[in-house]
Amino acid sequence: MKKYDVTGIGNALVDMEFQVTDKFFADNGVEKGLMTLVDEDRQNSLMQVINTKEAKKQAGGSAANSIVAVSQFGGKSFYNFRVADDELGHFYLKDLIDSGVDIALTESTLESGVTGKCLVMVTDDSERTMNTFLGITQNFSTKDIHDSAIKDSKYLFIEGYLVTSPNGKEAMVHAKKVAEEAGTKVALTFSDPAMVKYFKENFDDVIGASVDLLFSNEEEAMLYTGTDNVMDAREEMKKIAKHFVITQGKNGAMIFDGDTFIDIEPYPTTAIDSNGAGDMFAGAFLFGITNGHSYASSGKLASMASSKIVSQFGPRLQWHEAKEVLARLNP
Repeated sequence: MKKYDVTGIGNALVDMEFQVTDKFFADNGVEKGLMTLVDEDRQNSLMQVINTKEAKKQAGGSAANSIVAVSQFGGKSFYNFRVADDELGHFYLKDLIDSGVDIALTESTLESGVTGKCLVMVTDDSERTMNTFLGITQNFSTKDIHDSAIKDSKYLFIEGYLVTSPNGKEAMVHAKKVAEEAGTKVALTFSDPAMVKYFKENFDDVIGASVDLLFSNEEEAMLYTGTDNVMDAREEMKKIAKHFVITQGKNGAMIFDGDTFIDIEPYPTTAIDSNGAGDMFAGAFLFGITNGHSYASSGKLASMASSKIVSQFGPRLQWHEAKEVLARLNP
């Protein structure tokens, strides 16, 4: 019996979310709708324009959001990461622990430096735009990975954003090898279209022959497979993943369970913030398949949870909301 349902590896970023206007983007030279990596000076200049005192702060990073979701639905999760020995670093540790996620510090976890931050800017059309300074998490490496947690998990969940650095990619490859040797299944998320567009060869190295489960949206699937429609993309995806999920926003999602495709219907909602919808979908789905649910049932749970996320600000549900979503799945 494995101790953990899911162990994740990924960037550790304190998410700071704000509401802005399109004019803000034009005035400050921010490209709307993308995740842009910036240096500390650039991020600080934006923070001087925005009233950061009104920001909603949470321990984030794409995989961290998913791992927290696993915990909130009642699963057992572990997270591998790196933060600095500063105020935000200690905030991050406490927030993960309070969220029910197991952690274990390494010698490099609380080194001197600056903890990464992600400015999540949300406009009235519910579009999210991210400006990220990685800080010390850009040094995330094999030193920050607890092999024992991966070996004692049903699934390893790998964040695609790690492909941007040589040490991050090395950590991804190492973690996947540890998992495969221990009989732990491997799930990977592409994370963002820009990651696929600019780091496809790195993803090739990480995926190798295949992964057990791949999370992608439509744009990422087409970019990676070099196709111009999702139907062709999903056929190509069979060559690199034993199972996969392609999220389709307001149109729901499609799941390949290894044999057939399953269409997951969207749940009616009023979208005000798309931040974290994909992370929630992955976390809820991983909880489902590691806790006795079918692929179809897990997809339904993930769709319900992500529809709830886009109807509010922030990438997380409240604990009672997670229980309410589960109750709807199992009335």
